Amino acid sequence: MTRTQDPLLEAVIGGVRLIELGQPFFTGMPCSPNHPGFRMTLIRRHGDMERPDGGSAANEIIVTGGHVGTHIDALSHVSHCGELHGGVDAAEAQKGGVFSTHGAENLPGLLRRGVLLDVAAVHGVPTLPGGYGVTADDLEAAAELAGAEPGPGDVALIRTGWARNFDDTPAYLGKQTGVPGATVDAGQWLAARQVVATGADTTAYEQIPAAAGHAVLPVHRVLLVESGIFIMEHLNLEEIAASGIREFTFLLAPLRITGGTGSPIRPLAAVSA
Repeated sequence: MTRTQDPLLEAVIGGVRLIELGQPFFTGMPCSPNHPGFRMTLIRRHGDMERPDGGSAANEIIVTGGHVGTHIDALSHVSHCGELHGGVDAAEAQKGGVFSTHGAENLPGLLRRGVLLDVAAVHGVPTLPGGYGVTADDLEAAAELAGAEPGPGDVALIRTGWARNFDDTPAYLGKQTGVPGATVDAGQWLAARQVVATGADTTAYEQIPAAAGHAVLPVHRVLLVESGIFIMEHLNLEEIAASGIREFTFLLAPLRITGGTGSPIRPLAAVSA
């Protein structure tokens, strides 16, 4: 019997390759000093208990902050002058220890057009210097290099190359050197294009000057509070950059953590095999 295939299903059957866009989660991985780190250990091992038929099971306990490792920020994550996105009163919304508005359970699953804005490639370097501020002009140049500019509903990923430092915690956190990232005018450039989400391969997404730490995060205000644009951090954009792919199908399914401020994620780029 002949059946009509959905075009998306036909594309999948025809062959799709998935490219990882995130970092693995492991005990001791680097994380922002503002958040509790990730810890995982086995609480039951094979052989601790064996069933009559010889079967055994192992399981673990995981303790982590919601903004550790590759993750997405919900709109409840940042307020400005006491208000969340849309003028929601932050103090009222967080009563009872969970957010009644803009909680992480409202984070959308994403199947969208993704655009890689490879700013490191624009400058001809593997990694941008510590503390470098990615400007709107940088994003314009990266879009020109990609031959694709992000638009309404798209996902824009900014590559600084900083993920290369992920296995060296002091270098990755960049306390002394600073960390490259988006500036306010870069955030406004993305907001003007009405992207649904944006992410970068660093701890805080935005520019962190040397020795400044996370004292102020104005780009979070521009994106989360003013524009309702979700932010992803700790991405790994090295594989997709090396492949030369700069326009792709972006896949994401956050955990629905009721009243939370963010969620661990495993983002993927789907491209033709």
